[in-house]
Amino acid sequence: MHTVVQKWGNSLAVRIPKSFADQTKISNGSKVDLSLQKNKLVISPISNENEYSLDSFLSKIDSSNIHTEADFGEPVGKELI
Repeated sequence: MHTVVQKWGNSLAVRIPKSFADQTKISNGSKVDLSLQKNKLVISPISNENEYSLDSFLSKIDSSNIHTEADFGEPVGKELI
């Protein structure tokens, strides 16, 4: 596929077609890695962007891996319980 490089402020920009964005899961605000490989510009999505979100961790909790309540003993200072 061919596209046109355009000026955006003091930089240059390339539009990513929707089909490419969908296939690579790139959306507005996605972080990407730019690299040069054999004199070619390569744009790669950073795949672990959402891998470590709270929602992703919580979704993996089930009855086989949930921890029991931990007792740390009586308050020793001005803790609120």
